[in-house]
Amino acid sequence: MGKSGRFAALFLSAALVFSCTACSGGSGQSSQAASSQQAAGSGSSAESGKVYKIGIVQLLEHDALDNAYKGFVDGLKAKGYEDGKNIEIDYENAQNEQANCVTIASKFANGGYDLILAIATPAAQAAANATSTIPILVTAVTDPADAKLVKSNDKPGTNVTGTSDLTPVKEQIDMIKELVPDVKTVGLMYCSSETNSVYQIGLAKKECEALGLKYKEGTVSSSNEIQQVAQSLVSGVQAVYVPTDNMLAAGMQTVTMVTNAAKVPVIVGESGIVKNGGLATYGINYYKLGKQTSEMAVKILTGESKPADMPIEYQKDMDVAVNEKSAAAVGITLPQSLLDKAAKSSNS
Repeated sequence: MGKSGRFAALFLSAALVFSCTACSGGSGQSSQAASSQQAAGSGSSAESGKVYKIGIVQLLEHDALDNAYKGFVDGLKAKGYEDGKNIEIDYENAQNEQANCVTIASKFANGGYDLILAIATPAAQAAANATSTIPILVTAVTDPADAKLVKSNDKPGTNVTGTSDLTPVKEQIDMIKELVPDVKTVGLMYCSSETNSVYQIGLAKKECEALGLKYKEGTVSSSNEIQQVAQSLVSGVQAVYVPTDNMLAAGMQTVTMVTNAAKVPVIVGESGIVKNGGLATYGINYYKLGKQTSEMAVKILTGESKPADMPIEYQKDMDVAVNEKSAAAVGITLPQSLLDKAAKSSNS
């Protein structure tokens, strides 16, 4: 090749380099933006045609957990993700058996699922033990860090994140004092094998001590013990406190059969337990919590966020709920201000 040919080749090469550099914005910003847009587009099942497989494991059936599930599904649908169309939901109920949780979680871990939702702490622990790669969302878990599901609630650092159902325990114990002014001893009833319940009872003890109240514990390890423990607990207490305990939520009618007969009111951790016989609560709305969790799911499915970087979320707006039938059974007149707050919560 001659000198003029070499100059022509060099000129052409330089022009090509300049052209490519100009297209990429010089620093690669445009190509990065294009990649981000492509990732966002591919993350939307509506655009990509992908059908996402979502496995849901729920510990057992009761109002709170059922509402969390319903809120999650409704929340996804509101965002354009509908079962049978662009998502495939595989819902499994473990019937309050940890062995079932493990079996279901293993099925999800080995079945090519894109996302797992675990409802309640034992279900979440089973899912986390089954896979460290599939994104896992948890809900109805009081403290994921305490349950060893994440490294910290602020920065999970694992494949697990989700929403906490931590209730305002202080306000709930204050409610006992408001409704039973002469209370001296509070019965604390819970399942000793539920991590979430043990955690909340620890908080309840501190709040009782702060108000100068004594407390008496009544723990159950199976549903068959509920009636006997309740009968033992009502002796010597003026009120009973039940946190967001799964076993007692499912067996609340057995609890109140005993407490109502003894004229002992029961303040509880959430509105579903009020519906089943508890006197009152200022607590979590599980349907709203499920919808909040669905918003996190969309961010994961679209590739916008990864569980490791998504802080555990909490519910800010709590509900007031009362059971007027239970109030009459224990001889308590509910303040009008409390009734008004409950009516407002039910309409929201």
